[in-house]
Amino acid sequence: MMRPIHGGNLAWAAAVAGCSPSEILDFSASINPLGPPKSAIAAIQAHLGELSAYPDPNYGELRTALGQSHQLPPEWILPGNGSAELLTWAGWDLAQFAKTFLFTPAFADYYRALKAFGAKVQQCPLELEVRGDVTFAGLNVSTESSLLPTSECGLLLNNPHNPTGQMFSRETILPYLEQFALVVVDEAFMDFLPPDEAQSLIPVVQEYPNLVILRSLTKFYSLPGLRLGYAIAHPDRLQSWQQRRDPWSINTLAAAAAVAVIQDREFQQQTWKWLPSARIELFEGLSQISGLQPYRSSANFLLVQTEHSSSALQKHLLQHHRILVRDCLSFPVLGDRFFRVAVRSNAENKRLLQALLIAKYYD
Repeated sequence: MMRPIHGGNLAWAAAVAGCSPSEILDFSASINPLGPPKSAIAAIQAHLGELSAYPDPNYGELRTALGQSHQLPPEWILPGNGSAELLTWAGWDLAQFAKTFLFTPAFADYYRALKAFGAKVQQCPLELEVRGDVTFAGLNVSTESSLLPTSECGLLLNNPHNPTGQMFSRETILPYLEQFALVVVDEAFMDFLPPDEAQSLIPVVQEYPNLVILRSLTKFYSLPGLRLGYAIAHPDRLQSWQQRRDPWSINTLAAAAAVAVIQDREFQQQTWKWLPSARIELFEGLSQISGLQPYRSSANFLLVQTEHSSSALQKHLLQHHRILVRDCLSFPVLGDRFFRVAVRSNAENKRLLQALLIAKYYD
């Protein structure tokens, strides 16, 4: 079985560990351990009787609910089969420009979406500092690309950044909206920050027809099996995406669950209360283990630098502890000296730290 590009591949992990997938403790996928919310389960059960009918192809109820949540007209929102589907159509649009700038290390699916339509990519490395911070010094434009006006180029970035967890301020990104022909901002992990701390560009999206924002409903609400996401952009752009893609991209039960969870204030508050302290405790625990250097994060995961092979560590944790961490081999800039872990419950985090303390993976 081939090594997976994405996290959360429990079938592959179980094959390596020699156990059932249900026995794997998964730190590789950055999913909220507090969910799925009861509201999602109730909504799914309530709509089982509708499975004999096709979904509304325009997803009017869901778009209205999302619009109310973000104070936007429904036509500025397009639900999708996870944000990955919508990233594909963003890749189509970005490929129309002379070049797309991409902050690296970058999520592997960005390369997939861009290369699918022949987009030319200009990588812009972030600087990882020894003390566990990430430095953002702006775009690193090479001599070759400096001859090309950025007004003829696109920009793709995520905020918070994956895999570093770096949060870019809204003020940092706004100038790029004046500079680039199209800016796509993946905010898949933005929900993990309460509204007074989030740096989302949703409040300004109606001011910039060249801005596309991608959001996920699966990570925060722990629903990756339902595949739920949405794009926020100018209605003309979203209408063109709708015309290109397959009809009924979201099933009835997923749409019903989405309407329920975005109104679940209790679950949202519970997550915002849980995450900061759990993330700090995990960060401090990792910092105390010789040979490991975690990076500070605003998301629900931590990037960790290791003095030894991360793939060897991953194999050891699977075979001896049935714990799956995310290696960073799919991030070419990072390679085999980094791994990423999700923030899980306190008990699960302690289990990971204990396994790392006693790991004998240096041989």
